[in-house]
Parts: sequence; structure tokens; C-alpha cells
Amino acid sequence: MNCRRAALWALAETLQPATVRQIFYQATVHGIVEKTENGYDKVQAGLVQLRLDYSMSFDWLVDNSRWMRKPRSYDSLDQAPRITAQTYRRNLWVDTECYVEIWLEKDALSGVLYDITAEFDVPLMVARGYSSLTFLKQSADYIAREDKPTFIYHLGDWDPSGQNAADNIESRLREFAPELKIHFEKLAVTPEQIAEWDLPTRPTKASDSRSVTWTGGDSVELDAIRPDLLRALVRSTIEQHVDERQLEVIRTAEASERELLRSWKPNGAAP
Repeated sequence: MNCRRAALWALAETLQPATVRQIFYQATVHGIVEKTENGYDKVQAGLVQLRLDYSMSFDWLVDNSRWMRKPRSYDSLDQAPRITAQTYRRNLWVDTECYVEIWLEKDALSGVLYDITAEFDVPLMVARGYSSLTFLKQSADYIAREDKPTFIYHLGDWDPSGQNAADNIESRLREFAPELKIHFEKLAVTPEQIAEWDLPTRPTKASDSRSVTWTGGDSVELDAIRPDLLRALVRSTIEQHVDERQLEVIRTAEASERELLRSWKPNGAAP
């Protein structure tokens, strides 16, 4: 038991931020637990104990499947510009020749990738499997307003449903925005990644009606990719569309405008 806790601690520290399921997959790869539901339960229970009884940082694990809605509020008028200065961002893509979005099948993994997409001001679209028609229409309307070549990168499971959900997203976006030039790429999971990264597989569910025509072999969950590899993949994908010189100019202007916000006084008095 102590050896398992130590091994889970080391994994969580190395892979942070990660989901419990990502830690589980890496634990199976390293022989810490068996690749079963019982093995998952051991990892989940171990991580709970490490956080509650052994001071593991709660920031090492993420769970974006649960969240709170609350309007932003301030203690005073003086506080508003200070908070705004902290969150102020320049639109990186306003003068670029293309528009980029990252689409993610699983809500739970959004916390693993958001820091990367936020750094580059790229929307992280959480599809949650099969997206609703409303969400897809609203998304298509938004990219249509951008009115420039659009690059959409999808991350989902390698299984019949995951691949079909990605195909559905692509076809609906093209249907709702037929005038746009859309480049759609299944960024992960791919057969090449399964082989190169030796990703753990699972039998494809026979209960999935699409498995009858599925020719992709065993299934692989997106969670099976190490968080650091997943973040690096998304970063390098976005960076190929970024002009580093333009990015530096925008960030310099952004820093200057933040200072203006910090110095602003509600009564109009000089700082």
C-alpha cells in the first residue's frame, strides 16, 4: 500500500495537472495497478487519501466536469480596474490570416489543456462526445463571422463513437458554414500515436452499434495519452499558425494597456 501511494504521488507530481483517469492509465503502464475497474478504484482511493492525509497539492489534479456559475462582482469601484487589468487580453488573431480552434471530446480534460489554449487566445471547444445541433450551429456562426480560413483540431477517443462524433462535428460545421474554407484534423487519438507512444488499449465495446463496421481494432481513450505529451501536441499545433514577431508586439501592447488599467481612478483623479 505504501509503495502504491509513493508511486501515485510520483506520477501525479510529474504529470500535473492531470485527471484521475490519466493517472490511472499511467499507473497501469507502470504496473502499479491492474487495467480494470478495480484498478481504477485503487487509484482514485489512493489519490483521495494522498490529498486528504498526506498533503498532496490539490492543484495536481483537475476535474472540469463540475463547475459553478456566478456573475463577476467587485468589493468596490476601485477594485474593478485592478481585476480587469489582471485578466485583460489583446485579441491575438484579429490581424492574422487564419482562425484556430481546439475541439475536445471530454470535459474532464479541459483543465489539462486550457492553460495552453489560453496562452495563445485559442478557443477550447468542449464537445462532450456528440455535440448538440444548437452548439454546432452557434459555433459555425461564430467562425463564419471571422471570415477567414479556419483550422479546427479535434481530440477524441480512438473508438467507433469518438471517431464518428468527430466526423459529425466536421460535417455539421461545413453544412452550417458552407462558404468558409475549413481545415478539419483529428489531432488525437491516431493510429500513429497509439504505436509511437505505446498507448494502452481496451476491447472495443460490442454494445456500440458502430462497432459492427469498425475496422480500427482495439480502442484507445484520449485519457491514455500522457498529459505532458497532450499539452505539447496542442502547443506545437497552435504554434505553427502563430507569427512570433506579431505575438511579441501584441504582448508588449497588452502589458502597456494593463498598466493603464491599473492606474485608472474612478473619480478621474491622477494616479
